[in-house]
Amino acid sequence: MNACPFRYSNSRAIPRDNLPISPCLVNPFSVILAPMGKGRLEAFSDAVIAIILTIMVLELRVPEEADWHALSELAPTFLSYILSFIFLGIYWNNHHHLWQIATAVNGRILWANLHLLFWLSLVPFVTGWMGEHDFARLPVALYGLVLWMSGFAYYILARALVKLHGKDSLIDTVLRNKRKERVSLSAYALAILLAFVNTAFSLALYSFVAFIWLIPDPRVEKALGGVNTGKEVGEKG
Repeated sequence: MNACPFRYSNSRAIPRDNLPISPCLVNPFSVILAPMGKGRLEAFSDAVIAIILTIMVLELRVPEEADWHALSELAPTFLSYILSFIFLGIYWNNHHHLWQIATAVNGRILWANLHLLFWLSLVPFVTGWMGEHDFARLPVALYGLVLWMSGFAYYILARALVKLHGKDSLIDTVLRNKRKERVSLSAYALAILLAFVNTAFSLALYSFVAFIWLIPDPRVEKALGGVNTGKEVGEKG
């Protein structure tokens, strides 16, 4: 004899023999088909970025001699580390702000986020190569390529979130202006070409992009401020 007096459809419990529905029973499909939450994605992304930062600092070599000359020889490596640390900090900061206004995820967004993390995971490699070879042309160009692909991956992730949340949603309103993204990708592309002419120009462009992104996206700050103000007004009312 079947101990459970209910059978399940894809959406709800249907009582057998017209028995009343018990509120204590849980529909298994409600768990399987539940909307994806964003908490696990945020935690995973934070962990990956933290590991990338740790790898970079562990690759810094200790000077063999205890004098200023030995320390100065590591200047290219240390400067490369500083630049990459700033870039990764910018990505973590903006990624955090992005998920403050996002409310849901789907499979497409999970893959888009992994795509972003893949390119960010290559930052320690190109950082070390560029620093070890005193900003040689090819390492500097490849560094720019990784930055370009990371920026493009972030753009794909943002577009996927807009598509999921719908037109005229909060996230669509916030990300509608794509000027900074386009300027950054254009600067990276130009820096890659200039690396084979003079790497100083490329490094200047990388620094310029880092500078314009140092301050968290004001579009997100304003949107979050408006949402919080609306909640306070609603609670007072």
